[in-house]
Amino acid sequence: MSPRIVRTVSELRTVLAPSRADGVGFVPTMGALHEGHLSLLRAARSENGTVVLSIFVNPTQFGEAADLDAYPRTEAADVALAAEAGVDLVFAPSVDEMYPTGFATTVSVGGPLSETLEGAVRGRSHFDGVATVVAKLLLAVQPDRAYFGAKDAQQVVVVRRMVADLGIPVDIVTRPTSREADGLARSSRNTRLSPDQREIAAAVPRSLRAAQDTFALGVRDSHRLAAAVCAELHAAGLDPEYVETVDAESLEPMSEVAHPALLALAVRVGPVRLIDNVVLVPGADDRIPLISPERTRP
Repeated sequence: MSPRIVRTVSELRTVLAPSRADGVGFVPTMGALHEGHLSLLRAARSENGTVVLSIFVNPTQFGEAADLDAYPRTEAADVALAAEAGVDLVFAPSVDEMYPTGFATTVSVGGPLSETLEGAVRGRSHFDGVATVVAKLLLAVQPDRAYFGAKDAQQVVVVRRMVADLGIPVDIVTRPTSREADGLARSSRNTRLSPDQREIAAAVPRSLRAAQDTFALGVRDSHRLAAAVCAELHAAGLDPEYVETVDAESLEPMSEVAHPALLALAVRVGPVRLIDNVVLVPGADDRIPLISPERTRP
């Protein structure tokens, strides 16, 4: 059965009111659904009586107008996929519904959480946009659990901090990065890669695997780990925007990996900017590029 589509917060809350006793699971997206999104929806379906999917291309988190304009809008196809995943309700608001006339409030998470990695490249305003829209969506849906993918590791850390600081009563559930057969992290932007560019993009997961292999040999120096990543990328003709090793929780830079660390990268392949990461844990024999599922509740 096709999920019900609602466009306003007031209708959303009215429709959800009778369903809250059995638990509400929520997956926020910008649409253009792929297997990564569907894996989150399936997880939500298995743990909740009602599943809500949001589709909203949030203009405040795009630094480049061209990137916003190029972002795919495929609502009809998304709703069909949502139906197959067992979604009950699709919240697809307009920009005016989310940011009405006179809107003047920004949610901002400070410090390294929003100023390193993506924040250093895209600017603080990117995560201000993310935190603000996620806060609004969580307050609109009021779910018991909200599901995020580990590919956007920094976003997950920012959202966890925001939820804890503001006391929003929701479990933040992180699921492993969904990957193609060659290891490339699934992303809505991947559809913009040409066949040749798609082949080149496979160097991204290879580079992370090279770092994992280097780490498994006992290397803990972040510069040597980054060098292993860069060697694979450079061999494919790619020049990364950054390759950084940071504390997996605080996102503070690390020179030596003495406790769980996030090794993250960003690189452009043709017109597409790709991000990916791996968590390195001393003493753990884990060479799969993912963040283990975690929950955070205030």
